[in-house]
Amino acid sequence: MGSETAHKLAVIEFTDKSTNPETESWSETCKKVVDALEEYGCFVAVYDKLTQEMHKQVFESLQSLFSLPTQTKVQNKSSKPLYGYVGQIPFLPLFESMGIDDAHTVQGVQDFSNVMWPNGNPAFCENLVAYTKLAAELEKIVVQMVFESYGVGKHHESYVGSANYLCRVMKYREPKIGENKMAFVSHTDKSFMSTIHQNQVDGLEIKAKDGEWFGVHGLSPSSVIVMAGDAIMAWSNSRIKSPHHRVTMEGSEARYSLGQFSFIEKETVKTPDEFVDEEHPLRYKPFDHLKFLDFFSQEENRRLESPIATYCGVSQ
Repeated sequence: MGSETAHKLAVIEFTDKSTNPETESWSETCKKVVDALEEYGCFVAVYDKLTQEMHKQVFESLQSLFSLPTQTKVQNKSSKPLYGYVGQIPFLPLFESMGIDDAHTVQGVQDFSNVMWPNGNPAFCENLVAYTKLAAELEKIVVQMVFESYGVGKHHESYVGSANYLCRVMKYREPKIGENKMAFVSHTDKSFMSTIHQNQVDGLEIKAKDGEWFGVHGLSPSSVIVMAGDAIMAWSNSRIKSPHHRVTMEGSEARYSLGQFSFIEKETVKTPDEFVDEEHPLRYKPFDHLKFLDFFSQEENRRLESPIATYCGVSQ
């Protein structure tokens, strides 16, 4: 049976006014953000700094990147688990992805670009950096709103200083006749927070609390999906849940997207004491974020219902 409620993500405007902590709009936006994250684990942010021109340029750059030979793309490697090239997977034939570490920095994007284009590609670097810096800026605003709304703003600066960003650029090609339309299987993000920006081809589906799957449709060029990861679920003592999501392809166009993931690399992820009391016992032990990625990268842990609970959950 279908859900009696038509599920739909909240659409929240991020403007100069609503992102200024000195304004009344800031408080209103904070409430909308936390309500949305507690309900679905994600929402649609309409960020006015993300222009139609920037949107167009970044996806033109992605198309040129994915048109490179496979032997070039597989040179995208990393010593960190889950950071390099992913593709040519028999049970996910539609999906291909590459990872850009330190994605919010010119150096990080340049290092990636130099592997793909040894003779240089300044336009690619310029277009990607413009987007990745904006995505990091948006994520930091959302995280600040979450910390302040929960009354733990004193911890925010330490988080910001510890966060690093991985941008995964992704292509989901159109399915051929008779081919499985499942482009990426149900999963939760392993990040603290994620931002997802796509071209105008839909496919993302979210699982609601009642188990119903619903699609995310009609996104504008200024829209970014902000999504909670497993790490913020542990940090918040399960006040915010990381939502299961997947990609299903329809139609005859390829879907391109940029998923930017924040990881806490310089300190342990720990639930603030303010979140723990008799009614809310501690659910997760402090953990090292990259070691959690190591754990999840092991084949036997990929299919766990809740990898974070298995890795550092506290038995109740």
